[in-house]
Amino acid sequence: MTDTAATAIPPSAQVTLPDGRVELAPGTPPPSGPYANDDLLPVPVDKRTWTTYNFSALWVGMAHNTASWTLASGLIAVGMDWKQAVFTIALANVIVLVPMLLTGHAGPKYGIPFPVFARASFGVRGANLPAVVRALVACGWFGIQTWIGGEAIYFLAGKLIGDSWADAGRIGGYAWTMWLSFALFWALQVAIIHRGMETIRRFENWAAPFVLVGAFVMLWWMSAKAGGLGPLFDQPSRLGWGGDFWKLFWPSLMGMIGFWSTLSLNIPDFTRYGRSQKAQTRGQALGLPTTMTLFAFLSVLVTSGSQAVYGEPVWDPVQLAAKTDNVVGLLYALVTVLVATLSVNIAANLVSPAFDFSNVAPRKVSFRAGALVTSVLAGLICPWKLYSDPQGYIFTWLGLVGGLLGTVAGILIADYWLLRRARLHLADLYRAGGRYWYAGGWNWRAVVAFVVGGVLAIGGASFEPLVDGRPIPALEPLADYGWAVGLGTSMALYLLLMLPRASREREPAPTDATNAAEAP
Repeated sequence: MTDTAATAIPPSAQVTLPDGRVELAPGTPPPSGPYANDDLLPVPVDKRTWTTYNFSALWVGMAHNTASWTLASGLIAVGMDWKQAVFTIALANVIVLVPMLLTGHAGPKYGIPFPVFARASFGVRGANLPAVVRALVACGWFGIQTWIGGEAIYFLAGKLIGDSWADAGRIGGYAWTMWLSFALFWALQVAIIHRGMETIRRFENWAAPFVLVGAFVMLWWMSAKAGGLGPLFDQPSRLGWGGDFWKLFWPSLMGMIGFWSTLSLNIPDFTRYGRSQKAQTRGQALGLPTTMTLFAFLSVLVTSGSQAVYGEPVWDPVQLAAKTDNVVGLLYALVTVLVATLSVNIAANLVSPAFDFSNVAPRKVSFRAGALVTSVLAGLICPWKLYSDPQGYIFTWLGLVGGLLGTVAGILIADYWLLRRARLHLADLYRAGGRYWYAGGWNWRAVVAFVVGGVLAIGGASFEPLVDGRPIPALEPLADYGWAVGLGTSMALYLLLMLPRASREREPAPTDATNAAEAP
């Protein structure tokens, strides 16, 4: 490709503003065709309005949720004390913040969502591979969170209606009223996402402080039941700080990283609305590690308190709230659970797969249709089985998710930062035959790196309780480090495979419509 002097602004040219943000040149037709729709096109600069507070509130709303609570309390349930659990979660979130900021950079700079961002490395068509993998993971998460929200409705209604609700006839091991509660919460989320991204932003702004206050109320209640804060801190570790702890620490750390490995890929879905790079960087740095650590601290204290009061740790906050006889307190606790679950589930598990499924068939699947597909698949995954056991939840589900998605993150970071130096050509991300078309729309190098990294990351992992055994027993020593293995392997292999191509076709700087045009 060569650059020539411009006599007129070419179709879909891009302009770079003084602050480094890039957009399609005003007055030029946006990309069209089979790989573009209104939801996937770059967000114009004047509509990139999210501030540092908006990103911080987004993370507070997502971090302060029931699944985050069960991460920390689940570590207590498998033998850690509060210090070990908080340390594990704090370290994991500092680590995962790094790829979060690296992949998030493309959002405010170019205004593009994750599946379009992935086209640069996987190809215009090949981006459907990581997009669908990410979307299916989100379906699992959406199902788990919806089951949690349904539980809250079920217990709340049971307190108000009485035994006829709680002791209703059982279907598939659960009362039919539990299934009804699951369906009601499912419908509520679909209704909110149907109203669009601006509604989500406003919801996150007020949900964040509400949920944080609710967590402190729960801590106050449990400390009162336990006779003060002392018993909450006194619960000993069943592991000590020797070999038993470190044997559990590494898979736990990878599981905690895996919890947000989904967002470390598709964070551009949100940062594309950012007012500046500083807004997304500061907002995420302030919002993610600090709030996750604080929430982990609160949850492990409450779970330790439940062990002191009830003789065993109650790791599910809905089950714990249901133990109170105070109707007002129960109502407040369960409403808090509902708000927290809505907050994270809509933002993290509906927005992103909606874009991902839209990317598969942009002309046929809109953002709203993609959200509906996600909602339906979430129920088919049987989330109640994933959530029923903390061992399977942390080590199987989160470990597998983290290992697989860490592989994609390694490819995206290597391509965007190391090969392209954060330079993208917007128009080519949406058309056949451009620099991101590769061979038939697929970059086989990214696919090979993804497959090899994924096999090494999760091939030796235990899939119980989903299935028995390990697919490749010889890879078992790598299983405890799945996320790191996947990210490091895919990054190194992708760079190795791409270097010959990169040396032949050095990426030219994107042409500014104000001074030059790009000739094919």
